[in-house]
Amino acid sequence: MNRDMLSRRLERKGYQVLIAVDGGQGLEMARTQAHDLILMDMSLPVIDGWEASRTLKAEAATQA
Repeated sequence: MNRDMLSRRLERKGYQVLIAVDGGQGLEMARTQAHDLILMDMSLPVIDGWEASRTLKAEAATQA
C-alpha cells in the first residue's frame, strides 16, 4: 500500500517510477535501468532490502 501511494505521488510530480516486486528483481533493474534514485524497502522477499543495498554498494556501477 505504501509503495503504491508513494509511486502515485511521485508520478503526479512528473517522475518516472519503476517498481520491483522483490530484491532480486530490484538488483536486476538497478543494474540495467537508468536511475537517479533508488528507494529500498528493507522487507523485500527473495533478497531483503539490507542485502540488496549491500550488493548495490559493493558494485562499482551502482555504488554511488
